[in-house]
Amino acid sequence: MNAKIKEKKIAVNNKNSQKNYVFAVGRRKASTAKIRLYKKDTEILGGILVKTGEIVINGKPVIEYFDKNLERICKSPLVVTGNENRFAVSIVANGGGKMGQLDAVVLAMARALDKVNKEKFHSALKKKEMLTRDPRVRQRRKVGMGGKSRRKKQSPKR
Repeated sequence: MNAKIKEKKIAVNNKNSQKNYVFAVGRRKASTAKIRLYKKDTEILGGILVKTGEIVINGKPVIEYFDKNLERICKSPLVVTGNENRFAVSIVANGGGKMGQLDAVVLAMARALDKVNKEKFHSALKKKEMLTRDPRVRQRRKVGMGGKSRRKKQSPKR
């Protein structure tokens, strides 16, 4: 019985050691971004080839998913650390809107780079405040407020 458990643990450890990517998760408001940094050209799910220096979000190039200005913000953790053409990046973003997803992507990318080389990249990312999760979320609706979170009922005139 114990031999089977040990074999399973060894198999799980071997699976994790053979990964050729660094994984991280970033969140903002209702958005979540899961990122994989690959060290070389890689084929991801859906048969898409991601080359080093490219970023693919939900199966689309970053320029298609975000516009030109937001692409610059998306790549900012790579630019700050000087890794623009070192990694092939695959991202799955869901929930929320485009801006929430963008902030989640930036946080996830910063966390992944921090895992790659903590001594080298951590201080630069920390100075630019890319490792801090923004905790602000939408305020919930209250009972008796007419469907809004802060609205009060109109008082009588007299």
